[in-house]
Amino acid sequence: MLSLLHIENIAVIDRADIEFNDGLNVLTGETGAGKSIVIDSLEASLGWRTSRELVRTGEKSALVTATFTGVDARDWCEENGVEFEDELVLTRRISEDGKSSCRVNGTPVSAVQLRELGLRLIDIHGQGDGQRLTNERWHLGYLDGFAGTGPELAEYKTAYSKLRALREELEALTMDEGQRERRVDMLNYQIKELERANLRPGEYDEKQKRRDFLRSAGKLSDAVRDASACMYGSERSDGAVSLIESAAGSIAYALRWSEELGGLSQKLTDLKYAAEDAAEELRDMRERLEFSPEELDELDSRLDTLKRVMRKYGGSEEAAIETLESAKRELDDIEFSDERIKKLEVKIASAEKEARGLSAALTKKRKAAAELLSSAIEGELRALSMPGARFTVELAPRALGPDGSDEVRFLIAANAGEAPGRIVKVASGGELSRIMLAMKTVLSRADAVGAMVFDEIDTGVSGIAAQRVAEKLASIGENKQVICVTHLPQIAAMADAQFSIEKKVEGGRTYTSVAALDGEGRRREIARLTGGDNVTELTLMSAAEQLKAAEKYKEGLKK
Repeated sequence: MLSLLHIENIAVIDRADIEFNDGLNVLTGETGAGKSIVIDSLEASLGWRTSRELVRTGEKSALVTATFTGVDARDWCEENGVEFEDELVLTRRISEDGKSSCRVNGTPVSAVQLRELGLRLIDIHGQGDGQRLTNERWHLGYLDGFAGTGPELAEYKTAYSKLRALREELEALTMDEGQRERRVDMLNYQIKELERANLRPGEYDEKQKRRDFLRSAGKLSDAVRDASACMYGSERSDGAVSLIESAAGSIAYALRWSEELGGLSQKLTDLKYAAEDAAEELRDMRERLEFSPEELDELDSRLDTLKRVMRKYGGSEEAAIETLESAKRELDDIEFSDERIKKLEVKIASAEKEARGLSAALTKKRKAAAELLSSAIEGELRALSMPGARFTVELAPRALGPDGSDEVRFLIAANAGEAPGRIVKVASGGELSRIMLAMKTVLSRADAVGAMVFDEIDTGVSGIAAQRVAEKLASIGENKQVICVTHLPQIAAMADAQFSIEKKVEGGRTYTSVAALDGEGRRREIARLTGGDNVTELTLMSAAEQLKAAEKYKEGLKK
């Protein structure tokens, strides 16, 4: 169950801690007080999509923490590297720029991981779920959820994906003769152009460096020639090598008279060897700088070819080479397409047979579940003050698709003697709320989720119907934790715990507070829901009677 919801800086809520109980928890308050903000906060903590608009104006971030107790999520924790404890603490922080961070028991997780965990912990019926009921594309999912077709549907989806991939492959190979000839011509042209280019990875950079070097070779050659002349000398003067050698010889000769010159002699000898090495490097450099103008022309031509081919086929040598290999493969596929088409047709026939067999098994299971679902929902509708309602699950065949070969549509006859019609056409707002509650009640019996949230399940409901909705929520609360946002005194009276949402303005800012109500607080709040601002002794007495009757009803549920 959800034991604690901590909220900081969400919309008009500055800070709130809501300690929920077992059974039916009810949130009441004036329209616009912030009841739905509590649900938005809970959804955020469960990994639902959020936006920066949730962050309270003027604050840098918002925080929501949901603490769950008595839940079995050990396998999820092990799979996601989260330490499993008796409590599960889900945390979501939302920054003013819309970014968010999520944690479970202190371990960082993604919003997707958090949403996956949240779906195991709590089932939220939001204000948009009634619209899903009127949207027939959701009906198949509701039926599958009741039928428990998960394993069969997963197996079918695998088979259908295989069939679709084979069909796409066949379609790619099937073309008219004109298309075929044009494609072959194009592929042959690409292959010849790329093979002529004879691409090699890294060649463009290598040749560009060589060209840049050769373009500066003239100035380099002059500088190296001058330096070489300085080292080797000319007819008119001795070079550095010769002069250093002469100096070293003179000092070596002088050593016989002064040993103090030994160090200088060694330095001059080392200098001579260094000068000779430098002179040889200069000579080698001059040889490398010798090139023919034709080499530069050839480099320019080759670089132009490489640049044109790379620009045309992917921007790099690697991409162009991959294009060549791909073109060769496609050309082979086309040339041998007749043979491949025959093989594919055999595979498609086999894959389609498998998919149809799995689809037929799905259909059989759905038909059996459809009868049970219809009967179960009609029973719930009778309990919700719709005794003459008939609920029908209509299955119609269709072409194989991602979910099988069934088209599912829910039909309703709200009153006795009427023909069943499409929900969107015949159900009023109040009837739609009760149909949704009936469906949630039936579906909840099969799932392991321990908590349910109903936001505005009472839309369009009043009088006896409102009392029946309240009784149904109390009945669900006997086995699951229920959290309900409501405006109806009948539902509020059934609560095992009731919270008042109140909005006030202080210092020019709006604040919403959440407070747990005691017995007297509940009596006054239910009187307000009944009489509005006109709370009198009579409405207070009526509220007390409602609370007493609700307690008696709930005692009967426990027997």
